[in-house]
Amino acid sequence: MTGRLVHLNTAGAGLVPDGVRRTMADVLDREAATGCYETEGHLDGIVNDEVYRRLARVLGAPVGDVALFDSATRAWCAVVPRLGLGPGDRVWVTPYEYAGNLISLFNLRDRTGCRIEVVPTLPGGDLDLDWMAANIADDVALVSVTHIPSGCGIVNPVEEIGRILAPYRCFYAVDACQSIGQIPVDVTRIGCQLLTGAGRKFLRGPRSTAFAYVAPELRAALATDFHDLHVARIDSATGYRVHDDSARSLELAERSTAAVAGFNTALTLFEEGTPFDHKDVFQALRATLEEVPGLDLVAPGARQSGILSFRHPAVPAETIVARLAEQHVNAWKIVGHHTPLYMAERGVDTAVRVSAHYYNTLDEIDRFGHALRGALGERA
Repeated sequence: MTGRLVHLNTAGAGLVPDGVRRTMADVLDREAATGCYETEGHLDGIVNDEVYRRLARVLGAPVGDVALFDSATRAWCAVVPRLGLGPGDRVWVTPYEYAGNLISLFNLRDRTGCRIEVVPTLPGGDLDLDWMAANIADDVALVSVTHIPSGCGIVNPVEEIGRILAPYRCFYAVDACQSIGQIPVDVTRIGCQLLTGAGRKFLRGPRSTAFAYVAPELRAALATDFHDLHVARIDSATGYRVHDDSARSLELAERSTAAVAGFNTALTLFEEGTPFDHKDVFQALRATLEEVPGLDLVAPGARQSGILSFRHPAVPAETIVARLAEQHVNAWKIVGHHTPLYMAERGVDTAVRVSAHYYNTLDEIDRFGHALRGALGERA
């Protein structure tokens, strides 16, 4: 099969738009000609102001509550490990928690003595909101929810959870890595105090861009013994690092000017009209997989997004991915221990993940279906 590439791995990284690529190339050219710090100073209005304002609008957040990082995991770890919890505190997670976040939470448990509890699910995979409403109390100090997991397309009801938690003292953290840019995300509607995400996925920004929304009450609750690791932004007029009470005080100092400027361009393009109404492509992707005999879909929950994973009883995931690549179709092999509380505990060691975005078409989904049948040794 020949033709244009069918990219079904936006959950790994989206295709970078030409505008983002040109922005980054221009920055690198200027750095080569005039110097890196000089280029950052020239672009100060973009990398130290405009990008934050655009990100704040995308998230529905005050500009002082957003910060930039080089990975979503680093953004998470800039906040969660600093919470001053104790043996009397409970932490709720869901079965869809990402392994990197779980490691931080387990380390926090080992250091503070807090207890980690897993929110149960209903038979179809949806979170049990009635259980949450019945068991929430003031000894629940933190609730962590992944909006859309990386290994399957369930859309967890973060706004409904926020309404359940609102009367209580707990902090509410949302991992929006796979949802931001794919479906609407608004921190005010969600009611969370922490939301983290990556720029490279459905926002189509460059790699090494990520962000956090950190509410003022959460920043005020963080331990203050990390000043040697976490420093604030650079003041462009003086060149000195300055501390303030905004979320930017949590940022790491060093960053790529080209990446930040490219992320700003990606946010600009997103604001100018990235469509959210592409359910026909999502539905076609799922229907295509359901029509292939023998596939085991990993698709819990009543509400799905554009991410689906599947297994085949006879053909390994890495073989399927390689054969699809030969036919100009990008997919990805996932491993269960990246979402251990759901995937690994259900015996999913590896699977093939496909993820569609607004630039995918129904014709491309049809091409994927033919390529998949060929990869499985079936007649199209």
